[in-house]
Amino acid sequence: MAMTVLSTGIRYETVPGNYIRPTSDRPKLSEVIYEDIPLIDLSSSDRIRILRQIGDACESYGFFQVMNHGISEESMQKMVGIAREFFHMPVEEKMKLYSDDPSKKMRLSTSFNVKKEKVNNWRDYFRLHCYPLEEFVHEWPSNPSSFKDVVSTYCREVRQVGFKLLELISESLGLERDYMEKVLGEQGQHMAINYYPPCPEPNLTYGLPGHTDPNTITILLQDQQVAGLQVQRNGKWVAVDPHPNALVVNIADQMQALSNGRYKSVWHRAIVNSDMERISVASFLCPANKAVIGPAKQLTDEVSPAIYRSFTYEEYYKRFWSRNLDDEQSLELFKRDTR
Repeated sequence: MAMTVLSTGIRYETVPGNYIRPTSDRPKLSEVIYEDIPLIDLSSSDRIRILRQIGDACESYGFFQVMNHGISEESMQKMVGIAREFFHMPVEEKMKLYSDDPSKKMRLSTSFNVKKEKVNNWRDYFRLHCYPLEEFVHEWPSNPSSFKDVVSTYCREVRQVGFKLLELISESLGLERDYMEKVLGEQGQHMAINYYPPCPEPNLTYGLPGHTDPNTITILLQDQQVAGLQVQRNGKWVAVDPHPNALVVNIADQMQALSNGRYKSVWHRAIVNSDMERISVASFLCPANKAVIGPAKQLTDEVSPAIYRSFTYEEYYKRFWSRNLDDEQSLELFKRDTR
């Protein structure tokens, strides 16, 4: 029996039991801190400064926001708008797209991995493969009517931003500008359109519990009205409030491995709101399946030997989906035995 989605249009008065976290594993919202997450202006003509800012952010936060990134405000608003329209469609219409099989290239689902979880997460999501676009677009829903058009435009634009960021990240590590592009091969691109409905008791559950991302980098478009993203820093959870027209970039597991641990794939989570729904659109750039990932030779020496063994992305991804989201980071399984 497929688990039902949350986006039914019915407001819950209480949180159903299968969403309630054990007391030791609740968001403790009163302990969340607020500080400025690095905001980097990509239109600056001072490339050296941009590289330094990116390097600092990747080392100390694993997260940063970018403005003047090249995606128009209109395109971003349309993307959030179409996401909202999609999740507001009648349940019967949406359920035609439902699946809990993670290997499917397009699916509507709920929580994270319903086959494996003991406690569910307060979110629905629509997951799409976006590259090469022409391979996938024809399967995308025709309802809402402008879905294919809006989403494919945004996918193309966000891919360009991703490539630009990978160049800057390569250079900030002291590598050639095209280092990442060469190593990562023909990069895959996925998107998760997340929907977090209002939740009567946000203290009892998560939209998504703390996790790291299995890909290379993630570019997140946040709902401008409702915050929900939080990042772990120095053992505390920090709120990442939306900045007008900025995108949030986070370093994911493959980049931590490539940088030999210098750049951090950080734990982050999504909390929910008691009054308002929240939408976020996460775009994931991923290495080609056969790409061999391991610390860049230039970043290892006798003083800092390679922390991780080499592995293919395919091997990594299989491991990631075979576990619970909030288990230890999958990257731990690929550490070299240095005894």
